[in-house]
Amino acid sequence: MREQPGREEQPGREEQPGRGVARVGQNGGMSSLGQPVGSGPGVITPDGCAVDFYALMPDFGEPGIVHEAAGAGASILELGCGAGRVTHPLIALGHPVVAVDESPEMLAHVRGAETVRARIQGLDLGRRFGAVLLASHLINAGEETRSVFLDACRRHVADDGCVIVQQHSPEWFAAAADSEVTRDGVIYRLRDVSRPAPDLVSATVEYVVGDRCWTQTFTTKRLDDAGLAAALGAAGLRLDRYLTEDRTWFRAVPEAAEG
Repeated sequence: MREQPGREEQPGREEQPGRGVARVGQNGGMSSLGQPVGSGPGVITPDGCAVDFYALMPDFGEPGIVHEAAGAGASILELGCGAGRVTHPLIALGHPVVAVDESPEMLAHVRGAETVRARIQGLDLGRRFGAVLLASHLINAGEETRSVFLDACRRHVADDGCVIVQQHSPEWFAAAADSEVTRDGVIYRLRDVSRPAPDLVSATVEYVVGDRCWTQTFTTKRLDDAGLAAALGAAGLRLDRYLTEDRTWFRAVPEAAEG
């Protein structure tokens, strides 16, 4: 899920734009939680993302978070890059980026990066990077898919590198409710919020630009502190530090690394 601007518009805040409004990222729904379903004009990717909408979206401060965590000039493998809204600012900040997505229509919008058309599952490029980026709340997939995603991160991160992850915090799961916000002419709505199980939230996110409307229905799984530590450990990673006060972004490192 990808998010938007809100309250104090701090970079990467989960409330952006609109408290509780979420976005489902590329490759995000291939799990036991079910496949996200999208609708609207233009191409809809297999995981329910609207290519035309993502091509319109700016970044919401995520590149600055990634840049600080990765370090100046670090090579970055971006998993689920979409149309490049985070890729392009990272390149402008001086990072060589390899951008991975399963959608050729998404990748057609990416400029200045090496692009790889692939699903995250089973990805093996045979090389390692200073940083691996797993954004769009992909870590909040079901256990099996989350494990596969984190294994791909560990497989591609250098031993002295880091994995940068965006998650839905446990607090978000408690607070998620129907909501609406408008920013820069775009209406963001989160509707039909339900909790089919204590650790799950299901909802539909809706984006309206002029007379165009896109929707995506998804289910996302809560990951508490103990669950996060266990998931990282199973992949040979450990939590290094949180990157934002709301804990929606964190930095993980290979277990053998000292810092």
